[in-house]
Amino acid sequence: MDRVKRVQDSETEQVYIIRSRHTNPQGRLFGGCLMQWIDEMAGIVSRRHSGGLVTTATIDSLDFQEGAYQNDMIVLVGRLTYVGRTSMEVRVDTYIEDLKGRRRSINKAYIVMVAVDGDGHPVEVPGLEIRSEAEKMEWCGGEKRYQLRKQRRIEGF
Repeated sequence: MDRVKRVQDSETEQVYIIRSRHTNPQGRLFGGCLMQWIDEMAGIVSRRHSGGLVTTATIDSLDFQEGAYQNDMIVLVGRLTYVGRTSMEVRVDTYIEDLKGRRRSINKAYIVMVAVDGDGHPVEVPGLEIRSEAEKMEWCGGEKRYQLRKQRRIEGF
């Protein structure tokens, strides 16, 4: 196993076009559909980093900023922000992309994935090499979110 990987080694982008089956009765992208796409993106990013099986541990934050509608082109970008011994925090940004390629942010989510073996037991993951200031800021935020999640578990939340 690689002991350390870069953020860009597992960064992933996926594009969808919203169809009628993806919309709610108000004609907007159904939140559950977007949540599924986000969870799948987090799974792909964390599998690429860990080189193995993963499972979703926590959807730490999911911030809906704006709706999307039928025929909108949706772009999800997933990247690692923080890794522990067996867990990986993945940030997934969701955008609407217009026909000229301009993107407008509509959602940001942080998901914690855990690497597992074939029996579902946690396994170690490679470290994460932090190169840029933006990656360093995300890492620091990830450390804080990790501590908050740990405290919530202690408090029974």
